[in-house]
Amino acid sequence: MTEPLKIAYSPCPNDTFVFDAWAHGRVPGAPPLDVTFADIDLTNGMAERGEFDVLKVSYAVLPWVLDQYALLPCGGALGRGCGPLVLTREPGRAAGLAGRTVAVPSERSTAYLLFRLWAATEVPDGVGQIKVLPFHEIMPAVRDGKVDAGLVIHEARFTYRDYGLHSLADMGEHWELTTGLPIPLGAIIAKRSLGTERLRALADAARTSVRMAWDDPEASRPYVLAHAQEMDPAVADQHIGLYVNEFTAGLGEDGYAAVRGLLTRAAAEGLVPPLGPDALEFA
Repeated sequence: MTEPLKIAYSPCPNDTFVFDAWAHGRVPGAPPLDVTFADIDLTNGMAERGEFDVLKVSYAVLPWVLDQYALLPCGGALGRGCGPLVLTREPGRAAGLAGRTVAVPSERSTAYLLFRLWAATEVPDGVGQIKVLPFHEIMPAVRDGKVDAGLVIHEARFTYRDYGLHSLADMGEHWELTTGLPIPLGAIIAKRSLGTERLRALADAARTSVRMAWDDPEASRPYVLAHAQEMDPAVADQHIGLYVNEFTAGLGEDGYAAVRGLLTRAAAEGLVPPLGPDALEFA
């Protein structure tokens, strides 16, 4: 029997929706998976330490891990109208963040890169302290006055008003207006040491798993809701609708352009190491 591949991805609805068929052995010919659930900040660290065969990570971490891992051309999260938001207790203007404390989910996240690129032009005097908090603690911290603003992702787009918060700026909107490209958020990577043939098989399995989920959405619902951390089912559906799209089935020309664009801009700002010319090429 084939040894299961060790894979780590988040319990978020988009990941459980994408991987449901594969994780439960319904993708014909796909290798079995040994699944670990972990938030993106943890999987980024796992990738840097080379701890798993396959991982869902932030695109922002790629410059540190592409020596060991290859970017799969499918299974990840890119899109339009789905970027991170900067939230505050009171309505305000971007310049008001000068010198303020901002909570972020990770300093190695795509959200943080988008925030830094936005702040470089919109907060010319510079934000103050950056405080890393677990994702679920950010909105309560802003609401309770523990931080001045918070950078949030995923389903917070649908729930921040429940905390009485205001959207100061949409990082994705800024990215799309300035580049015309989709927003690159989460990537699927696999160890190069698995070899070309297995990497291609993994990409095929991920692509098939996505298409099976689209063909029969109800099949994945128990898995999605079991790991959705008490999320309202309607919010879980919105989450999937926003983050699982044509770029999940295949990055395509625009997807690759978005990834290169983000990492090239970030490298120019000194936020990440520069990528090699062939770093994003797949087997």
